[in-house]
Amino acid sequence: MSTTETPCLRYPESLGMQREISIEFAVNMLTRGINMAQTVPFSWEYVDKPADGALLLLFIPLQNPYPNDGIRYLEAEAKYTVPVGPPNTRELEVCEQKFGFLPGGQETMASRIRRRFRFIKGGPSQLVLVHYTRSQAIPIPASILNQAVRPYPLPMINQPPVFVLGEKAGQKAFPPGAAPMHGGGPPGGGQPMPPGMMPFSPQAMVAQQNANMELIERRREREQRAREAAVPRPRAEDDDSADESEQISTRTLATTRYRRNHELMSEVFMYAAFGDKVKSESPSKAPYSIFDKTELESKISKVQSELSMLQQKAADRDAAKTRATVELMRNNSNFTLDNSSSEDSMVVS
Repeated sequence: MSTTETPCLRYPESLGMQREISIEFAVNMLTRGINMAQTVPFSWEYVDKPADGALLLLFIPLQNPYPNDGIRYLEAEAKYTVPVGPPNTRELEVCEQKFGFLPGGQETMASRIRRRFRFIKGGPSQLVLVHYTRSQAIPIPASILNQAVRPYPLPMINQPPVFVLGEKAGQKAFPPGAAPMHGGGPPGGGQPMPPGMMPFSPQAMVAQQNANMELIERRREREQRAREAAVPRPRAEDDDSADESEQISTRTLATTRYRRNHELMSEVFMYAAFGDKVKSESPSKAPYSIFDKTELESKISKVQSELSMLQQKAADRDAAKTRATVELMRNNSNFTLDNSSSEDSMVVS
């Protein structure tokens, strides 16, 4: 088998077809894939000429390149990262390669796009979601139009599925009735191959060894965390964290918290609820004792004097107004009498 034709571990069930996918969709699919990969073994398969809209969930060790998918691309792969979820919790890597085509004269325009998504923070980086779609097409250079990217037919694969995550990570899932061979295991250790199984290429063996080493490393880290958790830690006096319940009984913890809270609340409400019980030695004073009686009487006299002046002015204005009204009425009456006398004189004449 050619070293460039190594199969990869793929989630065996169909993920459907999607014309376009968003970052949010990719994050949701990877999150679901983490849960599915812990209970469903991944099968060894080739990635070969995926259809437009295809979604693949693969397990690829970090040291391994992306497997040959039977498509030639005119542009190099571009990578960028996107923070997702709450701040500083997850980071998604997106790898995009454009202008792909099937060589050998099968296509004359390059329009295929491959996008790969994986967590580089906040999730297993070996789990990769791959989406194939199309975009704007460009002509294919004649020099590479007929250059093949892989030999056909592809070799047969007889390896059983493998669990890639969870407690069973690294274990093979043999079909019912089948069992591993006894004696003469594959190079690098691990479970022996069943009868008739073809040996993998060196790259596949290295990938399997890397997966086994990662499994051992994860188990070692879990055991280390378990040993650290078993060591009792001193409890801080004023710490209300959940570690208190692991070091002392529930009754003692509740009693201690009650006393502490009672003391704090007593200091707050003691004076507000009962007031100051110490009687003041100074005699009680009248509410108006802060004012000067002489000053107040002087101000009252001044105000009364000003009020009298204002009242006198108002009375003078009213009297003047009355006199003016009377004078006006008197003048009007005299004018009427004069007119009447003149008319009588004219009549007599």
